[in-house]
Amino acid sequence: MNRIVSISGKLKYIGLLGLPMFFSDAPIWKYLWLFWLFAFVEIFASFSIFVQSLQQLIAIPYIYLSHGFRLPDQNNYQPAIRYSLPFSGEWTVVNGGPDKETSHSWSILAQRYAYDFLILDDNGQSCSGDKTLLPNYYCYGKEVLAPADGVVVEAIDKYPDSRTYGNGSVDHAAKDIRGNYIVIRHAAKEYSLLAHLLPHSIKVQAGRQVKRGEPIAQCGNSGNTTEPHIHFQIQDGQSFLASAGLPISFAGIKTKPAENYAKFDPRPTSEQKEMDTSTIQRGSCVGNIESSM
Repeated sequence: MNRIVSISGKLKYIGLLGLPMFFSDAPIWKYLWLFWLFAFVEIFASFSIFVQSLQQLIAIPYIYLSHGFRLPDQNNYQPAIRYSLPFSGEWTVVNGGPDKETSHSWSILAQRYAYDFLILDDNGQSCSGDKTLLPNYYCYGKEVLAPADGVVVEAIDKYPDSRTYGNGSVDHAAKDIRGNYIVIRHAAKEYSLLAHLLPHSIKVQAGRQVKRGEPIAQCGNSGNTTEPHIHFQIQDGQSFLASAGLPISFAGIKTKPAENYAKFDPRPTSEQKEMDTSTIQRGSCVGNIESSM
């Protein structure tokens, strides 16, 4: 299926050759324009993800309106909680940061300050061996920890792991962007979301109180993801679609540049000194101080 979708995704662009149909009655241009119909193959192959993505876009004006066009940012938001990293040991930030340049998804307001974490080796690789085999990824199956004290308000554990292809493409069979996930209420308007969790690994249910650092699940590859990792964000409501993302203030962590990060991700990164910090960004190797750095 992924191969069919990939081919269809390329064929649809042939439709650009049909643009002269708006200036000419020659049938050839109309036939070429029909290649845009291949776009529907992509849509229907990932219909659940398409609908969820559309809902996120529709929610954007609502979020702006509900916040009086003044969204939380580093300058105007005072966090109620300072968070620990949701894992033990050393992991690398591969998406996310406190500003537009480093943001996980600046235009998707709930995910504006989200982070993606995985484990890289000294050669900048996230797995050893065949990249299509999930157990070969260093972070796969690792424990996911509660980032702070709170109460679980959602815990969804019904999706299988998505396949990984080792080439940056996603599994179009995924039914939910988040895959298996947990939402924890930490304060009146601070909720954490931890996503892409391993099937049947969630240890908590809605209503359960959790403590900072408590194991609550394992890292998997469920949902709309190219390879195993932990997606972590803080939002000002329980809703994944209608909440604004909040800048995350960390406590008790250390950061240093990831070794050979450019081999994993060629995007430029900003240098960070090895020091205690409250914010992190793409290209940083991070860990809780209790863990050895």
